[in-house]
Amino acid sequence: MGTTLWWIRRDLRLADNQALAAALAQSAHVLPVYVLDPHILESAHVGPTRVAFLFGGLRQLDAQLRGCGSRLVVRCGIPADELAKLVTEAGADAVFAEEDFSPYARERDAQVRQRLQNSTGRSVPLELRGRPTVQPPQAMLKDDGTPYVVFTPFSRRWKALPRPDAGTLERPPQHISTPSGVASLPLPDAPTGAAAAPFPPGEAEARRRLTEFAEGATPAIYRYAQERDRLALPATSLLSPYLRFGMLSARQAAVTAFEAIAQAPDGEARRSAAVWLDELIWREFYVSVLYHFPEVRQHSFRPQYREMAWDNNEAAFDAWCEGRTGYPLVDAGMRQLRATGWMHNRARMVVASFLTKILLIDWRWGEQYFMQQLVDGDPAANNGGWQWSAGTGTDAAPYFRIFSPTAQGQRHDPDGAYVRRWVPELQGVPAGFVHEPWKMDRDAQRATGCTVGVDYPERLISYAAARERTLRAYRAARDSFAQAHPD
Repeated sequence: MGTTLWWIRRDLRLADNQALAAALAQSAHVLPVYVLDPHILESAHVGPTRVAFLFGGLRQLDAQLRGCGSRLVVRCGIPADELAKLVTEAGADAVFAEEDFSPYARERDAQVRQRLQNSTGRSVPLELRGRPTVQPPQAMLKDDGTPYVVFTPFSRRWKALPRPDAGTLERPPQHISTPSGVASLPLPDAPTGAAAAPFPPGEAEARRRLTEFAEGATPAIYRYAQERDRLALPATSLLSPYLRFGMLSARQAAVTAFEAIAQAPDGEARRSAAVWLDELIWREFYVSVLYHFPEVRQHSFRPQYREMAWDNNEAAFDAWCEGRTGYPLVDAGMRQLRATGWMHNRARMVVASFLTKILLIDWRWGEQYFMQQLVDGDPAANNGGWQWSAGTGTDAAPYFRIFSPTAQGQRHDPDGAYVRRWVPELQGVPAGFVHEPWKMDRDAQRATGCTVGVDYPERLISYAAARERTLRAYRAARDSFAQAHPD
C-alpha cells in the first residue's frame, strides 16, 4: 500500500477533505505536508494579518493531526523542489492535493507535476482531488462552450448541477499512520505587524461559527436578507477567512445553506437563506472569471476602460488608506480594516467606489492594498469586487453608479453606531450629523467636541464635483475606445 504525501494548500481541515480521503484510501501511510512558498509569502499582495491567520491555522491543524496519531511536516522553499525531496525521503508513491484555480496555483502545479515525473527517478503522480469551490470552473460553461460573464445565468447553471448533501461530505479520519523519520521545520511564529483580527484560526472555530449562524431558535441566516447591509449588526456569517484557507469547505457551507432553505419556517426566512447561498455562488463566479480570464489580474475586464485617465493622487490615496478622507463611513471602513484585517462587505463596496469613482484612483491600487490588509484576501473575490465597484469588470456596476458615502451611511448605519466605533472623534456628534459633520455650524462642532479641520479631517473633495469629474473621465474613455475600435 506504500506512502502518500498529502500536500496541504488551501484546505486546512480534516472533515470533508477529498484529497486527504483519497490519500488514505490509496495508502497505508500518509504524510501531511505544508510548504511555505516564498513566492506567496514575499508577494506584494500578501500582508502579515493573513499570514498570521494562516500560521495559526497550521498550528491548529498540527494539533488535530497529533490527535489522530499523525503530525504536520513543514518545509520552506519552491514547492516543486521540496516535494521532490519529500517524495524521496518518505519513499512516497503519490502526492495528493486539493485542486486550486488561481493563475499562479495552476502554473505551480504544472511545475510540480513535471518535477515529480522527471527528477525523482520514477514517475510519481500529482493527484488533485476536491476543490475550494462546489462546482469546478471548468464545468461552468454556457451551451456554446464559452464561460459566463454575467452572474444570473451563471447562478442558474450552478444550481442546475448536482448539489452536495450531508451524505456526500467526507468524514474526518480517526487515525492517520504517518512515517516518523521525516524532518520538519518548526511551526512558524506569527509575523510582526499583524492586526488583531477577531478570527481565531482553525477548523473547530469555523464549524462553531457556521453552526451559530445557521442554527438555534432565531438563526442569523433567516434574517440575512434584511440585516446583512446593516453595518453595526452582527448579521453576517463571518466565515470568509475560514473559506479562504479551507478551514471550512465550500461544500460544507453550501450544504448548510441548502438545509436552511429546506427547513425555513416561512417564505421570508427561506428567501434570506437563499440570498446567503447566492453570496456563496458569487464567490464561485469570481473564481470562474479568474480561471477563464486570468488577465483580469493585470487590467480591466472591459477593454473600453483599459486606458482610463486615472488621477492617481498619492496623497489622496494615503488619506484613503489611513481613514482620513473626511467622509465618516469611508474612514470607519478603512480604520476597521487597518485595526482588524477585515471590513464589512457593504463598507468594502463604499470605500472601493470612493477610491475609484470619487478620488479617480486606479482600482489596482485599492486591490493591492486590500490584499495586503485583508485576513480573507482572495485573488478571485478581491479582484472581482474591485472591478465590480470600479465598473470595469464582468457584470459590474455601471460607470455612472457612484455611491454617495453620506447616503450609504444614513441608509446602512442610521444611528451612526458603526462610524462612532471606528471614528471616535465623532463620538459626540448626533445621528443627524454623524455622516456629514461638516454641516454642523461652528458652535455645534465645539459643543460636540469635534471641530472639522481640527479634530476630524476636512473632506478631501466635494462629492458632487468629484462625481461630475468621474463621469467625464469614464465617458471620455468609452468615446476614445469607440473611436479606436469602430467595429
